[in-house]
Amino acid sequence: MLAVCVLRDQGCLVEGIVFSSPFFNLDTATRSARVLELTLHVVDFTADITALLEHPPHGFGQAMNPCIDCHAWMIRRAGEAVRARGWDFVATGEVLNQRPMSQNRRSLDQVAQDSGCADILVRPLSAQLLAPSQPEREGRIDRSRLLKLSGRSRQGQLALAAHYGIREYPTSAGGCLLTERMFCVKLQDLQTHEGLATPRDLERLKLGRHFRLPDGAKCIVGRNQAENAQLQAGLAADETLLRPLATPGPTVIVSAGATAADEERAAGVCAGYSDNREEPVRLLRVHGAERSERLVVPLTRETARDWLVVA
Repeated sequence: MLAVCVLRDQGCLVEGIVFSSPFFNLDTATRSARVLELTLHVVDFTADITALLEHPPHGFGQAMNPCIDCHAWMIRRAGEAVRARGWDFVATGEVLNQRPMSQNRRSLDQVAQDSGCADILVRPLSAQLLAPSQPEREGRIDRSRLLKLSGRSRQGQLALAAHYGIREYPTSAGGCLLTERMFCVKLQDLQTHEGLATPRDLERLKLGRHFRLPDGAKCIVGRNQAENAQLQAGLAADETLLRPLATPGPTVIVSAGATAADEERAAGVCAGYSDNREEPVRLLRVHGAERSERLVVPLTRETARDWLVVA
């Protein structure tokens, strides 16, 4: 937001790009663009980030976050848009040394080099501490009016926000699920068994309790009414849905190709997470066009816990 304001001060026409994937929340970017009255372009980044998760050239951070490669690929995609539209340069809101691993000088230089946009990349908030880009050298942007923010303190940014009258702005946290260790345990399990090629499977990592059953099937158990509805709406033709009929309880999705034994276990888990754990529970089973009902003895949650991907 601050980079946009600094560039607009020089008369630059600025438009925003935000990258969508199952791991990023677009709400912050959308709200910020609304505050700034900024045109915002949404670019699907799912295939890019899943490719990086398989083979990150610069490795991961503390979880499964390929930050350096991710930043470089985002800037590469932004550069493609800039060239296609005949615009002048790509700008980011990065601040030198604000993040010790991904925004130190070496990392910023690496990102610029790997993006293929090094000479059209402007970082308005720290530009005076970095090598001048082509737009600065050619005078298309006045380098002397760019900033020299550095470090982890955000006092300079807060003062700048006050100067521009920005009262609504995001927190400093990045919000990327790939930095969350517990989420990444589920992601690694998916990568090992089903792979990362299906966006629906990636989106489901944010829903429910995930179980890996003894014969290898995946079982996802909804935790509330909203998750139950989302799981049911996303049911694939080759998957199985289970849910209690006469008592409140979860919607359960069982992955395609599950063995009879794993489906039996999933039914026990479904009954065990219902509100009736003492007596057999009548479940509805849906598989493609097939629908059936049966009574199922609940499995204890202690038994089911052995199969939890994340305890």
